[in-house]
Amino acid sequence: MTPRLSVVMPTFNNAPFVEDAVESILAQDHPDFELVIADHSSTDGTWEKLQRFSSDERVRLLVTEAGGGAERNFNRVSAAAVGEYIKMVCGDDLLKPEVLSRQSAILDAHPGAVLTACQREIVDARGRTIIGARGLAGLTRPMRGVEAVRAVVRSGSNQFGEPGSVMMRRQELEEDGFWFFTYPYLVDQATYCRILMRGDFVPDLTVGAVFRMNGGQWSVALRGSQAEQVTGFHRWLAEHHPEAVSASDERVGNRRAALMAIKRQAAYVVLRNRMR
Repeated sequence: MTPRLSVVMPTFNNAPFVEDAVESILAQDHPDFELVIADHSSTDGTWEKLQRFSSDERVRLLVTEAGGGAERNFNRVSAAAVGEYIKMVCGDDLLKPEVLSRQSAILDAHPGAVLTACQREIVDARGRTIIGARGLAGLTRPMRGVEAVRAVVRSGSNQFGEPGSVMMRRQELEEDGFWFFTYPYLVDQATYCRILMRGDFVPDLTVGAVFRMNGGQWSVALRGSQAEQVTGFHRWLAEHHPEAVSASDERVGNRRAALMAIKRQAAYVVLRNRMR
């Protein structure tokens, strides 16, 4: 039987956190999901820790050969999914109880919606809460996808959240060529925006995911080019989807994104100090 929902997890050197991440998924009350995990040739024991879950019939463990960066593993694990709906959870993040059932029900009830997203809690590497509820500013009602994209661009920040906050229709992701890595720092937001050109957005007004900030994250390594990538993606949207993003939206979003970049840099400084 084909599962209704696929949860996919790309892992790479997530040994300190990956067991908690998997357990938060397997503890969900959704009656019909698979968990596909693709480990990108980790060298820290991640693959070995995943073996304890191999006997669970919901779990498929795959190995992605080294090379190709995050793009290779994101796309490989997503292409292996078979469910109608798909949610990605990174190997150091967590899901809150019942989020899979709730978000599946939202998409069931709104056949024109291609994507739903919830708020997320942000924690440090030790699991201590930094922000209790973040995301969905300007996205608290059902709306056309182009409206959601415009609101997020003008906010200057990814109000949809990291992958663990989002559930999509798998066919839309596949038909769009999977994850949009032209702007790697914004890969999640950029992918959502492209998908939302195909349908509606419906919010999940809860805190349903936990995003872990830690110094080893791939996104941390990219933050030096963050501002350039944000403005580049806003330009791409304005050129390719003027029905969603105007020149005015682009200017407003760029100004706010520059301020958000300063705040994010400060947050990582605070995080490093807390870990000393």
